[in-house]
Amino acid sequence: MSTRAGVVALIGESNAGKSTLMNRILGVKLSAVTHKVQTTRARIRGIITIDHSQIIFLDTPGLFQPRRRLDHAMIAAAWSGARDADVVLLLVEAQRGLTRGVRMILEEFAARPRADMVSVVINKIDRVAPEALLALSAELNALFVFRNTFMLSATSGNGVDDLTNWLAGQVPVGPWLYDADQISDSSLRVIAAEKTREQLLLRLHQEVPYQLMVETETWENRRDGSVKIEQVIYVMRKGHQGIVLGRKGETIRALGREARRELERFLACPVHLFLRVKVRPGWMEEPEFYAQVGLKFSDGNT
Repeated sequence: MSTRAGVVALIGESNAGKSTLMNRILGVKLSAVTHKVQTTRARIRGIITIDHSQIIFLDTPGLFQPRRRLDHAMIAAAWSGARDADVVLLLVEAQRGLTRGVRMILEEFAARPRADMVSVVINKIDRVAPEALLALSAELNALFVFRNTFMLSATSGNGVDDLTNWLAGQVPVGPWLYDADQISDSSLRVIAAEKTREQLLLRLHQEVPYQLMVETETWENRRDGSVKIEQVIYVMRKGHQGIVLGRKGETIRALGREARRELERFLACPVHLFLRVKVRPGWMEEPEFYAQVGLKFSDGNT
């Protein structure tokens, strides 16, 4: 039997559940997931091989109104992912329904080539009544000709297998692009940095978590099977450094513990995690950072 392989781009507003869906299908927590918007920053590819089909998921940053250079780079990455993918899945949160943001995304799809590759996934179906789901599906399909419509809950897994099996038959015939047991093409250093950034998003508030970045400085595989990881948390202001550290270092110790636990679950080995906080006012204007997380140093045009 012929093998298949292709890229599936997950597109949608922030908090539509793109990362949760990819993690559910992969069976491992690869992308960061929080209740906050713009959680996904780096372009993370997740890979799953099912029978003769290899599906490469591209978890793109949520689409939102950009304000800063980083915002524009994230938006550009999302649309680039949609343009290059073999299949595009538009995730729509059932409770929010047909928002202004979803309408704008549909308008963009209609104006771009290969619009026939788009299917809609109505997520979080367990939060609304069946009648509302049917009405939302009808409303969406009246505005755009989707290849297919799926209703599921990425959190519970209800309906996810149907989508996964369908995708396995949709990716093009061709050789696999990765080894059968590979789950991502992102480096472990980037994934580790995202695990720590996830904890920062969960514990910090307002603009602070959006104005910092995490860099994995060193990675040492030890003889006893454990891993030693040293990371730097870069903040833009001196005041933010104190917030990240917390009173007597309580905040950074707490988030460090949770990040270490997440890493141990992901790597399946003991982890020794060491965190430092440095002030780096201009990191958001440094091209090197964008390359590190798979973004282009955007000039503001998408």
